[in-house]
Amino acid sequence: MSLDPKNPPHEAPPQTATWQAARNAFAAPAFVAITRHGAQTAARARAAVAPHAPLYLPEKYAATLGEAAHIRPYASKTADAIATLWQQHDALVAVVSLGAIVRLIAPLLADKNRDPAVVVIDDSGRFVIPVLSGHLGGANALAQAIAEALGATCVLTTASDSQKSLAVDLLGRELDWRFQASHDTVVHVSAAVVNGDPVLLWQTCDHDRDWWSHHAGGRRGIPLPQHIHVRHVSPGSPFPSELANHFRALLWVGRIPPPPQVRATFPERLIHYAPPERIDRTRVAVGVGCDRGTPAETIATALQEALARLPEPAAIVHCASITLKRDESGLHEALAPYLHAGASLSFYPPEALAAIPVPSPSETVRRYTGTPSVAEAAALLAAGWRASTLAEHPGYPMLPVEKLRRRGSDGRNVTISLAYCYQPPEGTKPDGATRNASERDVYRSLCSEPR
Repeated sequence: MSLDPKNPPHEAPPQTATWQAARNAFAAPAFVAITRHGAQTAARARAAVAPHAPLYLPEKYAATLGEAAHIRPYASKTADAIATLWQQHDALVAVVSLGAIVRLIAPLLADKNRDPAVVVIDDSGRFVIPVLSGHLGGANALAQAIAEALGATCVLTTASDSQKSLAVDLLGRELDWRFQASHDTVVHVSAAVVNGDPVLLWQTCDHDRDWWSHHAGGRRGIPLPQHIHVRHVSPGSPFPSELANHFRALLWVGRIPPPPQVRATFPERLIHYAPPERIDRTRVAVGVGCDRGTPAETIATALQEALARLPEPAAIVHCASITLKRDESGLHEALAPYLHAGASLSFYPPEALAAIPVPSPSETVRRYTGTPSVAEAAALLAAGWRASTLAEHPGYPMLPVEKLRRRGSDGRNVTISLAYCYQPPEGTKPDGATRNASERDVYRSLCSEPR
């Protein structure tokens, strides 16, 4: 190719790092078949993973499935039908040959961030092949779910999957992590992973989450590749600059972004993964500290005032204080309406409360109770927070009411704290156990019914 100096080639604009997330649910999947036998195969796959999704068939085969629901016959050419479905659905599962689907979708391709996931199944249902948008679009996971349902072989051709290694654009998908990187950065970091170059995963939050066992359709029982090194650190921990000499790429997991000097150390070789806040703002825990003999009316009035300070209404699901207040009659009386509505009541020993960092510790409280905080610490502990998860959410955004102090007419004091409940990732338990449902069950629940 010759270059005309008067008309230099167009230069592509520089790529910017954008927030992305691999699809973990399909709002509008669709199934397509073009033969009588293929219609049966498509119906089996659909019933297993997305029973409410439409199944498109040529008119002459529409009666093949009898009275089955959501059958959509089409009279046009298959190419025209696919072109229409391309704009309407976020996943297409086609029972056609691999070559045919390639020719059908080739004119429709835009980019990997917008194209639907495409999966093909052979007519007999023996092989399931993700063709397009395997990672970001979710086609690989969908293909694995269908293959499991059909007892078929899933043919994965992406390098990270065939190697059972780490797919950088899927890391943390099951935990709702988003990642920020340009296309070129994803390419460079992926190359480092699949080529066995040293890669560092610097994790500052979600330490109790198992991101490997269910990664990319399942890695349970498979060790993490030795060239991927994981370091668990606290948020804000200094990053040793000399690590740049030892690692080809950096995977940064944290709600706090990597500082500019770290980004500069790994140009186009750093991906930032940001887990969401683990805060359930619809449920709160109440922490109570009070003088001996504080009347129920004083406690109840203070609690109502604290609840009125919430930005949005929230249900009280836990109440807590220190063991020293276990026999406090006014406390039990004030909390009785919430306990009758289903809230729990806990009393924590001083050493358990002292282990919870709080924004407003008090040495005076420590002298009398053995812990620098009663109300704040009790609320946080009852809401499911621990020192490690609190460190991952700097600034205490889970404490909408830190300390509300009130003195009754008799001179006795009460302190109320409200804490939003800790919310583990979908499908996990607070102890870090991960979902045990099969991929088929997961995708059946994720493919939503038409509205």
